[in-house]
Amino acid sequence: MDVVILTQAHCHFCEQGEEILGRLGAEFDLSMHRVELSSPEGRSLAADAGVLFPPGIVVDGDLVSYGRPSERRLRKELERRQRDKAV
Repeated sequence: MDVVILTQAHCHFCEQGEEILGRLGAEFDLSMHRVELSSPEGRSLAADAGVLFPPGIVVDGDLVSYGRPSERRLRKELERRQRDKAV
C-alpha cells in the first residue's frame, strides 16, 4: 500500500503519525512517503484529498485520516485494505 503523510514543522501530531506508521509498517506492506504540507506537492495533495489540518494520511490515493492520528483506526483501515486486496 502506498502511504503519504502530509506533515508540517513543529507538529506533535505529525510526529505521532510518523511513529504510528513506522510501527504499522512492520506489520503491513507499506511504501511510505513524507510530504511537507507547505510544498507545492503537499498543498496540491491536501487540496485534492480534503486535508483540513496536518497530519494528513493518504493511503493508495484515499484520505484516511487528518489531525490527531489514531493507531487503532489506521490499523483497521490497513487490515480492511489488505483483506480487500486478497479477495
